[in-house]
Amino acid sequence: MRSTRYLAWGGIAGPVAFTGAWLTAGALRPGYRPVEDTISRLAASGAPNRWLMTAGFVTYGVGLPLYARALRHAAPGPAWLAAIGTGVATLAVAAAPLAVSPALDTLHAVAAGAGYLTLAAVPVLAARPLRRAGLGAAAAVSTAVAAGCALTLVASVGTSATGALQRAGLGAGHAWVAASAWWILAGRSLPEPPPAPTGATGATGA
Repeated sequence: MRSTRYLAWGGIAGPVAFTGAWLTAGALRPGYRPVEDTISRLAASGAPNRWLMTAGFVTYGVGLPLYARALRHAAPGPAWLAAIGTGVATLAVAAAPLAVSPALDTLHAVAAGAGYLTLAAVPVLAARPLRRAGLGAAAAVSTAVAAGCALTLVASVGTSATGALQRAGLGAGHAWVAASAWWILAGRSLPEPPPAPTGATGATGA
């Protein structure tokens, strides 16, 4: 459906807003170290220009579920559910900024972890329908992106380069989302899988 296809713009606007927010807010914050400091520090309570990063979170959180609806029609399978999940998790991250209370910090960490997990799940869940449609190279790239996204984000925990690894992992996932959104906007879609065979029911004679 043409109107549904245009919802894929959410998969471009969301990642662009997210990336633009951390680039701008980080540049405006004195002493901020993007290699070491997490993106969430830019939206922490009391952070200067925190509204910029919060706006990036919210735009991404709204854009991904819109994109998910277009993805659902273009690529059969559960990848669209993971896209909704990462959008909802990002909205939870925005609603639970750091440096308010220990309880809110815990909620923030849980929401961020859920967002990372679901973002990595989008390309890996899309790999199977891509492969089934004969797009083996695209399926392999999707699997590689998912693995790189997940491994990089896991490696970002407890290291001195947390910020750099976080940006690399999120950047890989966001690039895949934006590329797939552009593919949908170009009018492309995958064929529906054939119905599962019901099997022959043979009659036995008495």
